[in-house]
Amino acid sequence: MPDASHAVDLRIAAWRERTDAALQRALDSTRDSEPRLHASMRHAVLLGGKRMRPLLVHATAEAFGAAPGLADAPAVAVELIHAYSLVHDDLPAMDDDALRRGQPTVHVAFDEATAILAGDALQTLAFTTLAEAASFSDATRLAMVAALARASGAHGMCGGQALDLAATGDGGSIGVAALERLHAMKTGALLRASVALGALAAGVDAGTRARLDDFADALGLAFQIRDDLLDIEGDSATLGKTAGKDVAQDKATFPALIGVAASRARLADLAARMHDALAPFGENAAPLAELGRRAIERDH
Repeated sequence: MPDASHAVDLRIAAWRERTDAALQRALDSTRDSEPRLHASMRHAVLLGGKRMRPLLVHATAEAFGAAPGLADAPAVAVELIHAYSLVHDDLPAMDDDALRRGQPTVHVAFDEATAILAGDALQTLAFTTLAEAASFSDATRLAMVAALARASGAHGMCGGQALDLAATGDGGSIGVAALERLHAMKTGALLRASVALGALAAGVDAGTRARLDDFADALGLAFQIRDDLLDIEGDSATLGKTAGKDVAQDKATFPALIGVAASRARLADLAARMHDALAPFGENAAPLAELGRRAIERDH
């Protein structure tokens, strides 16, 4: 159905434009801060990116009847958390990377101390954005803040990064189950939170939230396996970041642990799981399904 596919593409493109404009407004609210800090925050957020997480917020919210603008605040919040995580992930003490989205990383473009502060400021701006989202009830705002905090902290993204650092240099020693847990925390938690935030914005019931969480859980693992594959199959110009670093640093990855062919087979299994999770929602979930497809087939 080319017309239906084109309509989905248009919706996703509109959500991306909406997200970029909302991110710009959020950063404008900090323009009276120290100039170098403000410039570094803008550098971290506004130089591109897939915007996968805010797109998931919008796609989920609108699939279940939320008004178009209702997802703006949670979409911005989750992308600001993602941006802060990348700033800190690129630091010399972490992955020590000089390239992100085809541009110098924040600590290279500015300096290491500024990059740390920029990440900190982006994180707090994310929670300010949610806390001040006047379109939601107090209970919904609290639930959103809690969901994003859980996904970002010791039991989510930060905990996953700690596991990743612990495994770096001895990636082959970790088992598949441990690697799945690492990825579920480091990458999957924020993707699951994105879908959960969209569901909260739309006020969906518990059964629907559980099915959406199954979709998001499969998506999170698929997203990271594709990242693992791209690190060995892609090039730096296309990826917008340094290719081959996982192998060079002996990081724990699916291709290193189970091989390329098995990693691709796992992606196919996860694609089927995402399809099954969304099947009861019909065409309303078409944008979510498309985002899942893009996660698996992307080249950067």
